[in-house]
Amino acid sequence: MIRRARIEDVGRVAALALKMWKDNTLESLTAEFEGFIHDDDRAVLVCEESGSIVGFAYASLRHDYVEGTETSPVGYLEGVFVEEVNRQQGVARCLVAACENWAKEMGCSEFASDCELENTASEVFHKSIGFEESNRIICFTKKL
Repeated sequence: MIRRARIEDVGRVAALALKMWKDNTLESLTAEFEGFIHDDDRAVLVCEESGSIVGFAYASLRHDYVEGTETSPVGYLEGVFVEEVNRQQGVARCLVAACENWAKEMGCSEFASDCELENTASEVFHKSIGFEESNRIICFTKKL
């Protein structure tokens, strides 16, 4: 069952997010997702099976320019994660579809996402659910 996350789900969602975004802490992700749940420009969706949350997707409305798009705001898939034992069952596809539906309800006519250049599994997944590559970039920083 796919549904909007509730405040009582935040701990579990943050624990799943930590498996994907390993450079964070559980505490920081918990605080972020608590804020996301109350933000009208963000949607956190979960997949619940037998009373357990086995995956989540997080989408936002981006009002700034999004590579390859022509409108604003753009629905943006910020992240999707499914427990390994629940993969290859269509869970991530359903979570992303629910995010797309949310974006449509919010008035968006475009939906976008990204992945790291070396994350070929994510690239294959995105293409398998209908995304088309629009651009590749390399980002630079330097200390001042």
